[in-house]
Amino acid sequence: MPPISTEETPVAPKRVQLPRVGPFEPLKLPVFRMLWSTWLVANICMWMNDVAAAWMMTSLTTSPMWVALVQSASTLPVFLLGLPSGALADILDRRRWLVATQFWLAGAAIVLCGAVVMDLMNAPLLLALTFANGIGLALRWPVFSAIVPELVPRTQLPAALGLNGVAMNASRIVGPLLAGTLIASAGTVWVFGLNAALCLISGFIVLRWRREHKPNPLGREKLISAMRVGVQFVRQSQRMRAVLTRISIFFLHSTALLALLPLLARNLRGGGAGTFTLLLAAMGSGAILAVMFLPRLRQALTRDQLVIRGTMLQSAATAVMAVAPTAWVAVPAMFLGGMAWITVANSLSVSAQLALPDWVRARGMATYQMAIMGASAFGAALWGQVAELSSLYVSLGIAAASGTVAMLLAIRHVTDGVGEEDDTTPAHKGWTKGPPSEAPGEEGRVVVTIEYMIDPARAAAFHVVMHQTRRARLSQGAIGWELLHDIAEPGRYVEEIVDESWTEHLRRFHRATAADMALRERRLAFHQGETLPVVTRYVVRR
Repeated sequence: MPPISTEETPVAPKRVQLPRVGPFEPLKLPVFRMLWSTWLVANICMWMNDVAAAWMMTSLTTSPMWVALVQSASTLPVFLLGLPSGALADILDRRRWLVATQFWLAGAAIVLCGAVVMDLMNAPLLLALTFANGIGLALRWPVFSAIVPELVPRTQLPAALGLNGVAMNASRIVGPLLAGTLIASAGTVWVFGLNAALCLISGFIVLRWRREHKPNPLGREKLISAMRVGVQFVRQSQRMRAVLTRISIFFLHSTALLALLPLLARNLRGGGAGTFTLLLAAMGSGAILAVMFLPRLRQALTRDQLVIRGTMLQSAATAVMAVAPTAWVAVPAMFLGGMAWITVANSLSVSAQLALPDWVRARGMATYQMAIMGASAFGAALWGQVAELSSLYVSLGIAAASGTVAMLLAIRHVTDGVGEEDDTTPAHKGWTKGPPSEAPGEEGRVVVTIEYMIDPARAAAFHVVMHQTRRARLSQGAIGWELLHDIAEPGRYVEEIVDESWTEHLRRFHRATAADMALRERRLAFHQGETLPVVTRYVVRR
């Protein structure tokens, strides 16, 4: 079989430098502006529901554990369902999937209304319905995260994600204010009713978006296979592993403040529902203000510098809240906590988005959200239990101290191995020749071998490049990879790649990025001879 350059390799990976862009630049794009407005309304609904549920729980029970479990019930579905949701968002029409999630959330709010009206509400039922609402959030978040990068140029992505943070934190102000006003004036049922109406309106607005869905020429991926490939990509990406470690640590510790905030608000001098709303609004205001300065901060500091400083500020805010006697002390602490929250979350979200090619973006961002929600759910239960066994103040103090220490250890020991982002733009059109278009006569796994002739003196450097190649092959979906060394001929190496099927073999070429092309050139630079490495393909007979 003639050599096929499709299978191999790039010059040191190209990195993409992001120029400074104004924080509101993406809003000039009509489609982004429309979807951003929808996202703002969707998050207002989320906060209204969370505030109403948390406050209702304090009227049903005084147990810190039950109150903290409201946060767990809201976030746990994202941890459990994030990956299949992300896979579906990569496979299906993203516009229709986003609309479906809005209608699910509207349905959950309607059921909550019914339970309150019929006086059926109790603590376990409230947790169950909060969990159902969390399912809608689990389905919605990955698809929206995957849509944003296709709406804005790559250079505007950090600003667009910053605006998403603004929407989240503006909703942190508006949502609780609306919920608090309705709870005080009309009752909790009206909060859930307004939530249902806004979710329905948002769904119909998204239906007006005329997005063209481009089906994969190789057909729709199977759900289980798509999930497997998504997990493989994240496991093989050093940058994603570093991001997931940092975001898990941050939310594991920072969630102590949010989970116990209803009880902290009650314990403040003169505290009540209005105080709880005020504290959430202060946190949201701090986050919105911080977004204005993020472009400058990204120019002056590295990602990890922003993360560690944000974590330290969050820990300081948590420690102050542990001993704050009045709202006069608590409000500034929550304001600084909001600034810290958006700084860390935005820095890591941008890093994750830039590490993900479009074909796996929803799955990758689903794992990112799973890390956030899994850490938040576990953290809420953990710090609620600590508060149950000791006190609110001890629980918050431990969370504040351990959060900074854990983040310092993560930054020191879990590195991403690169200084800037790889170029993840699609590059399959750059192959000089692809695999045969016709499928083989037999079905089964496909084994590809590629033979390299290497100068034995350069073997160590070749092994380093091939270790990076292994990560690239597996991240693209291969189910097996080996590098064989000929004992009789020291300069001869054979790379062996195993694909699940012929279709999955072809998908790997469609998933190639500019960074993969750069790695290909680096591999080929080691090969000696007038021809390219010999590529042979086999089908495993069953």
